[in-house]
Amino acid sequence: MQQPAVDRGRWGRWTGPAVALAALGVVLGTARLGIWQLDRAHQKQALQAERVRAAQLPPVSIADVLAQAHTDWSARRVVWRGQWWPSKSLWLDNRPLKQRSGFVLLTPLKLDQGGLVWVQRGWVPKGAGVHTAPPWPATPEGEVQVEGRLAPHAWRAYDLGPAADGPLKQNLDLSGSAAALGQAPVPWVLWQTASCAPLDCDWPSPDDGVAKHHGYAAQWFALSALTLGLYVWFQVFLPWRRRRARA
Repeated sequence: MQQPAVDRGRWGRWTGPAVALAALGVVLGTARLGIWQLDRAHQKQALQAERVRAAQLPPVSIADVLAQAHTDWSARRVVWRGQWWPSKSLWLDNRPLKQRSGFVLLTPLKLDQGGLVWVQRGWVPKGAGVHTAPPWPATPEGEVQVEGRLAPHAWRAYDLGPAADGPLKQNLDLSGSAAALGQAPVPWVLWQTASCAPLDCDWPSPDDGVAKHHGYAAQWFALSALTLGLYVWFQVFLPWRRRRARA
């Protein structure tokens, strides 16, 4: 009849250390996760600063881009000349801009110095209930000069399934487009930033999720502080108050 009491006493001796160890693990673990999120935010802030610096450099030539294949040309300005290839144009669906959903037009540019580059020419709003590609805008004939900045990809969105046939796509498969073009394009996409009427090429700044990482960090630190506060309240303050009341 006394064995359960002995067991309860034995477990009672271990309850305090076990709770303290568990609380310590949660406090340190969540604090570490918060620090990791801050570190990720700092890394992406450094990446943003590098993009700002790159955007202030002189325009880069297509010859330099092709000759230095392993260089990161992200955000570098370019002014390239060539001829549009409108029959290979594509629309990217469901791209929000200025609080409206719309389409983004992509057209290959046959460069004067040889090669092809995909150009993200601009955005058009989507009408209510529209689920088909919009009419093609007028494309200038002959040689054109295209000004913009380089990016490793076109405006990306979540893939909702296999790529559909036709000109309306969810994303641009840059390397996969070589089959349709008959040659591999330049491994960069030119985001046009000027002379894009009637399209809108006032592109949003790249979102690296810095605010998201700060938000996650705040949540982890709050959980760490809450765990510490609960431990102090239930394991330190309340027992002390009970002992004081009995004294």
